[in-house]
Amino acid sequence: MACRISELVLGCRDPEVLARFWCEVLDFVVLDREDDGTVEIGPRAGFGGPQPTIILSRRDEPEQGKPRLHIDVNATDRDQDAELERLLELGARPADIGQTGQEQWHVLADPEGNEFCLLKARLDPL
Repeated sequence: MACRISELVLGCRDPEVLARFWCEVLDFVVLDREDDGTVEIGPRAGFGGPQPTIILSRRDEPEQGKPRLHIDVNATDRDQDAELERLLELGARPADIGQTGQEQWHVLADPEGNEFCLLKARLDPL
């Protein structure tokens, strides 16, 4: 195994409302809140377990032609640079969504153009 889904990122109008809803539905808890209104929810054990967390990211309106959901993955058996190289060889390509270059993740697109992020931390493959 080389990657595992660690986070699902959902664009929404009101992250707090959706956090309450999904916490009740999934028996999750709020793990983090960011200054921009983003809320991360997940299992009581926290990030890095067998279930992905859900990041609820404020978006007033969906962007034209873009889904409101994207996947974040973490390498399980190699560092981020080696996994980035592997993903590019598989057909992923860098995607520019306005990142500054200071991020600790890489934004990529799959062969059909669906964006996803390769995060820095290595996770246990479980």
